[in-house]
Amino acid sequence: MSRILIVEDDERIRSSMRLALEEEGYDVDDVGNGEDAVTLFGAEPYELVLIDLMLPGIDGFETCRVIRRQSTVPVIMVTARSDTHDVVAGLEAGADDYVTKPFVAKELAARIRALLRRSRHDGEGSAVLSFGDVVIEPEAGVVRRAGVEVHCTRTEFRLLCELANHPGKVLSREQLLERVWGYDYFGDGRLVDVHVRRLRTKVEPDPALPRFILTVRGMGYKLAV
Repeated sequence: MSRILIVEDDERIRSSMRLALEEEGYDVDDVGNGEDAVTLFGAEPYELVLIDLMLPGIDGFETCRVIRRQSTVPVIMVTARSDTHDVVAGLEAGADDYVTKPFVAKELAARIRALLRRSRHDGEGSAVLSFGDVVIEPEAGVVRRAGVEVHCTRTEFRLLCELANHPGKVLSREQLLERVWGYDYFGDGRLVDVHVRRLRTKVEPDPALPRFILTVRGMGYKLAV
């Protein structure tokens, strides 16, 4: 049984989310603020965290950053707005995905299943991959650049592996959503764009002038060889 932490200050929404996920078979804890979330996360093991952006005290962005510094556990941001700034800021804080209120419980459950399924199968049956001075060890979940380990979230790691497994091949945003996030219908191309941008800051000599993870205008992304 997967254990999930919900961080949501609206008690009504929090309760409905908890009931919906418990009906899906998950073991769920919930808190109403970021401070309690950070404390509980540090004391208990969770496989996924749902964080509302607009929290009292420590907001959802900072809560996500604190959790991300401790763990690569999948994080889904929950926002009342689909505003591009909020979505991108949440993803830049380290979230793997986002949902917009009001959301359908079945859609949320589908996203959770996809992220959990992918996180459990990371690196299975993959050989060591490399480009430039970057070495990827899929089975160990490790990325090194010039011999120094680089911290990546699970989603960043999966995205890097997917690109490295297809050197020179253009992969569309839709393909990457399906292969990395595990779905395409619910997905949003911004997920791919933000995670590519984050990856470039970690593996490129000059993220502003990428040499390896290239944008192919109108098509998608590829790893240059």
